[in-house]
Amino acid sequence: MGSGRCSVECVGKMNFGDELRESYRGSTALITGHTGFKGGWLALWLESLGAKVIGYSLEPPTNPSFFQKTGLSGRIEDIRGDVRDFAHIAKTVDKYRPDFVFHLAAQPLVRASYRNPRETFDINIMGTVNVLESLRLAGHPAICVCITSDKCYENREWDYAYRESDPMGGFDPYSASKGAAEIVIASYRKSLFARTGSKDGFALASARAGNIIGGGDWAEDRIVPDCVRALAQGREITIRNPESVRPWQFVLDPLAGYLRLASAMKENPDRFSDSWNFGPYPSNSIDVRTLTEKIIREWGNGSWKYIPSEGAVHEAGILRLDITKAIHRLGWEPVYGIDQAIRKTVEWYRNDLEGSADMYDFSLHQIVEYMHDADVMD
Repeated sequence: MGSGRCSVECVGKMNFGDELRESYRGSTALITGHTGFKGGWLALWLESLGAKVIGYSLEPPTNPSFFQKTGLSGRIEDIRGDVRDFAHIAKTVDKYRPDFVFHLAAQPLVRASYRNPRETFDINIMGTVNVLESLRLAGHPAICVCITSDKCYENREWDYAYRESDPMGGFDPYSASKGAAEIVIASYRKSLFARTGSKDGFALASARAGNIIGGGDWAEDRIVPDCVRALAQGREITIRNPESVRPWQFVLDPLAGYLRLASAMKENPDRFSDSWNFGPYPSNSIDVRTLTEKIIREWGNGSWKYIPSEGAVHEAGILRLDITKAIHRLGWEPVYGIDQAIRKTVEWYRNDLEGSADMYDFSLHQIVEYMHDADVMD
């Protein structure tokens, strides 16, 4: 993957880290949802590349959080704001005039969407509208990548990897909201942003990733944080859907896809302003039982048991992403298999729990390792 953009558009070759530094050093990057798990990792990565990072988000959704553990508030422009507040996000866009926008702010949990469907639709659909409308009205050239979810697809529960051209859908409110957000993004790209045209520097794409694992996630109702909490406290891990298959991937794999995509859009917006899947290879799609047992082995001890949830709600049983388009057109591919992803994840939590490392430095070290490993793959 190290050849990246150059493998698609350019002659010659540079390593992955140099490619990213060339693209982002000296730029201004706005991240919505920067206090969240993925948003925090993206903010740290962009800051380390020399970008001026503007974060716009609510307070961290958990305590502890990756954002707090890495001390990011002192390293970036840290703004508290709600994407449902159109006036505030529009003022922020107009003030900072970002070169890149990564929209990650969302209500990200399936089970929470059953409890608060209206809030989920409001944040995930109208929040996206507000970000895009802010960019449109500001009139400042920007490259925007909106991150949605693999759950945006109409899931038919078959052993088939969904392609970018497959229909949007959603059984639960979360999935439906992400499918609707994709329709909103496509509408802005094809109609409203098309009026200004890529010649004026506007470009808009959407990115769909799988189930992300990595250090610093403490969200409720996610298997890795549930495992870590139980293992750290010496408790038995409880699993509610052991047979559910998901496309698990290390957090830096999709983030590398987002960064590569935005870089490519800057060079050729007409070609790359589209929808993209950034999932793992098929071998990473394993069931929750297998994932949990791998985490226990990597941790060194522990056990699990199956306990059905009271008032259980529908959740997808099997879901896979087809990443052929990103591999062949963008030059991106996953770097870590499932065992490496689990190893890196457990290493992060172990170092944090033991207090043996500064977690900003440790997280940055994992990013540097990742970029090196991406080059080794070539």
